Order: sequence, then structure tokens, then C-alpha cells
Amino acid sequence: MKYSPGSESCPLPFSPFKSCTVPRPIGWLSSRSAAGLENIAPYSQWQNLTFDPPMVMFAANRYPDGRRKDTVLNAEETGWFVWNMATFALREAVNISAMALPPDESEFDRINVTRVYSDNGAVPMVRESPCKFECRYLSTTTLRGHSVMGTVDVVFAQVETIHIDDRVIGPDGRLDITAIEPIARMGYFDYAVVRDTFEMRVPGSDADAMAGLEGRATT
Repeated sequence: MKYSPGSESCPLPFSPFKSCTVPRPIGWLSSRSAAGLENIAPYSQWQNLTFDPPMVMFAANRYPDGRRKDTVLNAEETGWFVWNMATFALREAVNISAMALPPDESEFDRINVTRVYSDNGAVPMVRESPCKFECRYLSTTTLRGHSVMGTVDVVFAQVETIHIDDRVIGPDGRLDITAIEPIARMGYFDYAVVRDTFEMRVPGSDADAMAGLEGRATT
């Protein structure tokens, strides 16, 4: 089977596109509007870009009526948002926060989490999330789609502060990912959870090829 998405209808009952790019890390992003309304929502188009300095991005498709997502607007207006790691223990809160609420309602009021506040921008964060990034807004790039919902706002930011719960740091100084149990987005309405990991190292001793792969702290 093959088809061209730009000119042909998908021959399957459900598009396989998102189901091929898996698993996708979840950007569980909290923000605050200029008027002070607190917002949190999950985004499945989220990723780190580089590590020196650490930069991230998320992409938010527009609503059918053309409105942009609250997280995009809040980041642009206040200059800040926070990434909260989505875990298996927090899965129900993550799912509830995906609801499309009116702009004057806060998802935080519907989820059973504890709010704490960032050092920068007074953005609410989820205390129960073991890893959090305070992200300073850099820019937005808008990519026009064939439809209103196909139009996407891509937001770029720099991570200014990283919060890690000491309980998830192993004796070797690395995060205990299997204890954290992060969840990731799959296709359709499916999710995955990380409960097993394995290690592979690049063969040879080419320092240039391995630079940055291990994540060793820089001086």
C-alpha cells in the first residue's frame, strides 16, 4: 500500500501517519495568561532541539474555527511556559487536561494535582511530576496547512531552569527512567509507558561521533 497525502485519499479507515512516528514524547505544558489564568495541556508534537544551551519546541495545531491554542498565546504574551514530565501515575490528569475548555476556565481546576510555581514568570507547575523545565519563549513559526486544523504554530524556547525530584536520581547520578515510568503518545487513542530500557554504545572511539550522546555535564 502507498498513497500521496497531498493528492490522494488515505486508503485506510484511519491515517497511519501519526502511528508511524512513535513513540512521541508528551509536552505536558503549563502556562499563565497575561490576565493570570492558569492553563495546562498535553501536546504530542514536543521535542528537545539541542543541549548547549538546552532548547525545545512544541507544535500546536489550530482549532477548526481558526483559534490558536492557549499555550501558544500565553507563551507569546508572558514569555514563559513549563514542561512537566507526563508519567503513568499522572496519566488520568494528563488525559483530562486535554479537554478543550473555554479560555476563561483552567484545566488545573479539573485535575487532582498540586500546583507549585516556577522561579521565572510565576508559571504553575505540577509538583507530582518528577521532571520539569522552565522554558523561556523565543519565537513562533506558523506553517500553513491545507485546512485550518492543518495549520500549526511551532513554538521555540530555551530551558532556563531544570527541576528534578531527588527520588528519581539513581546512585550513578542518572535518572531512573523505569521508576519514573514516562508515558508517550502513540497513534489513534493509544499511549505507551517506559518500563524497560537497554543500552547500546556507538562502536569505535571517534570522540567527534560520540560528542553529546552520553549527556555528560559540560564544564
